[in-house]
Amino acid sequence: MPASSRHLLLQPSDPPPVVATHEGARSDVLLLGDHAGNAIPASLGDLGISSDDRRRHIAWDLGINELGHALAVALDATFVWQPFSRLVIDCNRDPHAEAAIPDVSDHTCIPGNACLDETARDQRREAIHAPYQRRIAQEIAARLARGVLPVVVSLHSFTPSLRGSPRPWHVGILHDRGNTSLSFAMLRRLERESALVVGDNEPYRMDGVDHTVPRHAYPGDLPYLEIEFRQDLLADTDGVHVWAERFAGWLRDAREA
Repeated sequence: MPASSRHLLLQPSDPPPVVATHEGARSDVLLLGDHAGNAIPASLGDLGISSDDRRRHIAWDLGINELGHALAVALDATFVWQPFSRLVIDCNRDPHAEAAIPDVSDHTCIPGNACLDETARDQRREAIHAPYQRRIAQEIAARLARGVLPVVVSLHSFTPSLRGSPRPWHVGILHDRGNTSLSFAMLRRLERESALVVGDNEPYRMDGVDHTVPRHAYPGDLPYLEIEFRQDLLADTDGVHVWAERFAGWLRDAREA
């Protein structure tokens, strides 16, 4: 597909396909926000969904944009995040998987995603998914070039209830293959937080569906941490800063262990 055709999807009024906050930070920690934004390209209208649906968990990980910015300051780390909604294209899915551009999410139809031809799907891959993944690779390569082993920390959030079932976990640590040393060190650290309900591969499992961490952390055996925060904990500024401070402390402890 010619470049001019690929990028017809995005217009000057749209946000960029990837944002890096706190660029040039010297920390080895690289924070990621696959679902930190809920923008929709102007050329796609509203995808046929309501403004309320655009603010729901189906469209993004609520609170993660704010949390990532707070952690970037607390850890002196770069935060690479995706401004566009996961309903446009999910950057934590293989770009060629059907689930990357869902036509239904949590029983909500997404009319703007129905019956897309391959050209339309490829526009989203090339204009949004590819630049985001490319920037992550560049940040990792830059750290390796200066002799720093990057620590990949992927930030996500989950809804307090799903289809009527409450989800009791405050946070969850997701892990699968690759260098899981930091993931298990964090689980051990969280055992000391007796007031918290901590999920070990809950409320989701890291498996073959996840894309970003496996793509970037596994090949170089990079230590990684994929953490899920319950969204009601990040509902306001005070909550974001409390949990950013707590998580920054846990991360330091886990790494020392």
